[in-house]
Amino acid sequence: MDLQLSGKTALITGASVGLGRAIARMLAREGCSLAIVARRGALLETLADEIEALGLRRPLAIVCDITRRDAPQLIRQQVVDQLGHLDILINNAGGSRPFDGLGTLEQWEDAMYLNFHAARELAHAFVGDMQARRFGRIVNLTGGDEPVAINGGVPPNGATHIWAKALSRAVGKDGITVNSIAPGRIHSEQIDNRLLPTPEAQSQWVAQNCPAGYIGEPDDLAVLVTFLASPLARYITGQVIHVDGGARRYSH
Repeated sequence: MDLQLSGKTALITGASVGLGRAIARMLAREGCSLAIVARRGALLETLADEIEALGLRRPLAIVCDITRRDAPQLIRQQVVDQLGHLDILINNAGGSRPFDGLGTLEQWEDAMYLNFHAARELAHAFVGDMQARRFGRIVNLTGGDEPVAINGGVPPNGATHIWAKALSRAVGKDGITVNSIAPGRIHSEQIDNRLLPTPEAQSQWVAQNCPAGYIGEPDDLAVLVTFLASPLARYITGQVIHVDGGARRYSH
């Protein structure tokens, strides 16, 4: 299937490892010109090397902490200067924030900014340009909003889902779609190094929770992101889609 992505421009945050890296590679293979953003510049450069080695256009690597208050403007300026415009925004940066106790005000504010405000502000920095061009795709990588413990990374997921739904209704007439993807357990730094750091822990979790019978690979999610980013997905907007091997127990 031709996803009609050749010549589109895409920005992926949190692109240095894991899900973001896999998404960047897949979008590049489909013909997108990329801007990739993360704090670890060396890893961004190795990703750019990989993509260039495939005979594809080398991505624009932007070393930036998205929680900087001026990050949206800095990133937008570099994208416009180097790529001309942006068609696709993949808000992937974020992370779990478990607390000892109830969490301090500062901890909650940091978690909310990383996992909600930063992505929202970045989307708002580009959406006007997308409206002018009558095309845009915004995909937010979030997470579950089922609160099993006090974790500063969970409430922002719900906030993102609600904001994205509202934004989708405001910009749908302009050819822009806005969707959220809630990953389940997928191999990444967060899962493999912190949450389920041993093969035994991973096997036990799968046996108890995952009908698919395994922990997903980054490409299992990247394929959905790539489709939602395409012109073919024009009628899919305002949605929260779970990619978790069936682990989520609710039907809605």
